[in-house]
Amino acid sequence: MTALPQQTGSRFTYADYLGWSDDKRWELIDGVAYDMTPAPGVPHQRAVVELGRQLANSLEGKPCEVFVAPTDICLPGGERAEAEISTVVQPDVFVVCDPMKIEDRGIRGAPDFIIEVASPSTASKDQIVKADLYERHGVREYWVLSLPDRLLTIRVLGAEGRFAAPRFVEARGRVAASALPGLELELDPVFERPAGPDRVRPGREAEGPDRDRPYPGGR
Repeated sequence: MTALPQQTGSRFTYADYLGWSDDKRWELIDGVAYDMTPAPGVPHQRAVVELGRQLANSLEGKPCEVFVAPTDICLPGGERAEAEISTVVQPDVFVVCDPMKIEDRGIRGAPDFIIEVASPSTASKDQIVKADLYERHGVREYWVLSLPDRLLTIRVLGAEGRFAAPRFVEARGRVAASALPGLELELDPVFERPAGPDRVRPGREAEGPDRDRPYPGGR
C-alpha cells in the first residue's frame, strides 16, 4: 500500500484511494480527502448496530439489502474506470435495492436510503456537504440522526430530482421511510443503553476533535 495523501490542495480519485494504507479511514467527496479517524464512539456504534438490525429484519426476504460502514460507495456508479471516480463515501447505514449496484468491493451508484449518525465533528459535513452530494446522485431518502439532541432530519428526493425542504422531527417512536414503503424504524431503542454496569466514565469521549476533518487543514 502507498502512503496516505500528502499533497496540499490535491484532488484524488478512487484509484488513489485504493492505494492508501488501511491504517486510517478516508472518504473522498469530489476529489477532496476527508480523514475519518479515529473511530466513532460507543453511542454512535450502538445506534448504527440498532438501526442496521431493524432494517435487516424489516427487509428480510425482500430484494433490498442493508449495509453499514465501512462499506465503500462509489459515485457516480456504472462502469467508470477507477481513475474517473472522484467520490467514495462510507455512510453509517444504507439500503440498496438494485442488485446490479452491488459488487464484492463495494457499491457502484447511489443507495436508495441513507442514514448518517452525526457527531459534533461530522454534523456540518453530514447536513451540508453530504446532503448536496446525495441529492446530486439521486439518493431517494436521506436521514441525519443527531444523538445529543435527539433530532432526526429527513430529506426526500422529489420528482424533479431535488430534495424537498428538510423535515425535522424528534427522534422518538416509530418513523416511516417513504423511500421504502411499509418500513418504519423504532427510534427509542437507538437511545437505550444495554443493561449492566456503566463501564464508560462520564465525560470521556471516544471521538477525537480531528475526526472527519477535510484534508488538508481543518475546519
